[in-house]
Amino acid sequence: MPPTAEEIAAGQAFYTDSTLPNYDLRVLTLSNPLIWRCPTSRLLRFFDTHVSANHLDIGVGSGYFLDHCIFPSPQPRIALMDLNPMSLAYAARRIVRYRPETFLGNVLEPLDPPTAGFDSGFDSISLNYLLHCLPGDMTAKAIVFDHIKPWMNAGGVCFGSTLLQGGVTRNWAAKLLMAHYNRHGVFSNRHDDVETLEAALRARFSSVEIEIVGCAALFCARL
Repeated sequence: MPPTAEEIAAGQAFYTDSTLPNYDLRVLTLSNPLIWRCPTSRLLRFFDTHVSANHLDIGVGSGYFLDHCIFPSPQPRIALMDLNPMSLAYAARRIVRYRPETFLGNVLEPLDPPTAGFDSGFDSISLNYLLHCLPGDMTAKAIVFDHIKPWMNAGGVCFGSTLLQGGVTRNWAAKLLMAHYNRHGVFSNRHDDVETLEAALRARFSSVEIEIVGCAALFCARL
């Protein structure tokens, strides 16, 4: 059964004009190292390793990684895509120096023209902390990979991170906070595990790498 509009909305409702200014402190400074046990510095290094000068970021959050990463070019092409207009606007303002393209859209639906609005494909596409916010189990939400593949250029990479419950070590704080977020629809990762994530990626890509850091899976995949 496809997710309802309410379920989809719940996963991105956390990002508002009042919460976005505090997102970096709450999630990146506190939750990542102390609860999820995946320091933001580690995620940033992973981002630096895979980001290209022709990049699409889906599920933009606060725009932190795009603001702090090292692009291989001083004038990269950056596109932002999110279902939440407040998050999209916040991230776009944060990296206004790069003149990002912005697109309001739902990655659970096909990104076909003219829906996507993209003029050409991308050499890298990132999905950071997105999958655990999408409704459904990992097998269902993995449809996002089918939707982004047509926008990956030859030799391009899809990479990102997601918080899991299976195949990772969670401390008591992580268990409590994940349960809380799942009850309120902010997260939908009760059944997300490493094995299902890896199977979903290997079914769609020729090269897959996954690294577990705390509760997070850092993944990259190539066509």
